[in-house]
Amino acid sequence: MAPFEEKLSAAALSGRIVALTGAGISAESGIPTFRGEQGYWTVGSRNYRPEELATLDMFQRAPDLVWPWYLYRLGVCRQASPNAGHIALAELQRQMGERFILVTQNVDGLHVRAGSDPKRTWEIHGNISRFRCASACHTGMWPAPDDLREFARGDAIEPGDRPLLTCPQCGGLARPHVLWFDEYYDEERYHWDSSVQAAAGADVLLIIGTSGATNLPNVMARVALESGAAIIELNPARSAFSALAEASGGGHLVGPSGELLPPLVAAALHPA
Repeated sequence: MAPFEEKLSAAALSGRIVALTGAGISAESGIPTFRGEQGYWTVGSRNYRPEELATLDMFQRAPDLVWPWYLYRLGVCRQASPNAGHIALAELQRQMGERFILVTQNVDGLHVRAGSDPKRTWEIHGNISRFRCASACHTGMWPAPDDLREFARGDAIEPGDRPLLTCPQCGGLARPHVLWFDEYYDEERYHWDSSVQAAAGADVLLIIGTSGATNLPNVMARVALESGAAIIELNPARSAFSALAEASGGGHLVGPSGELLPPLVAAALHPA
């Protein structure tokens, strides 16, 4: 057993593990990465980058441009199924109970659908299947209506769609519950403080399928390293986290998480 596997097994037995997941784990379920080719949105002759569409400013200026992109992505997420990586993490969480926290950048909800506990699965970029009031007339959220039609790429908002995209309390425009590029993490909606504290108290930080392009995951990795946690990274290629993993006494495993996670979790829960 490799040294990092021993640390993972010890943490699974009596310590604390925090898993941080990104788009890579869901790409194996067929969900295109946010920054990949399918993240672009074409209207007329123009291609919009995600960084242009996924902003509060763009939504306020052109909601009929932003909503179809998110409704198309919502349909993709609804059709996807959890893969072996999601299921392995759900099993690790079941076995460890409150000693395991799952922090995900993904908005697709696949971790919970795989069996992860919603109370200990923190969606730090939101969830595309939930809506909230765009003018914040209240702080509650509601599930995307089941009778929303499936949007294909390039579809536009039609009159029949509009009643399903309104706030049930004020009748104003709804928005997807996602963290946009010109918004900030907070604790109430996006678990900033809780995620940092969990990383500080972890014996092992698992980093899976993320390149480190957003702020909170980077803060978590630095805090975990400073607190003495072993960082174990699973990614198809080296990332901003790889050197931290090696410096922590953990390791960097190259490959798809759906192949790497099941045997790693099995070895941690049932060491030879």
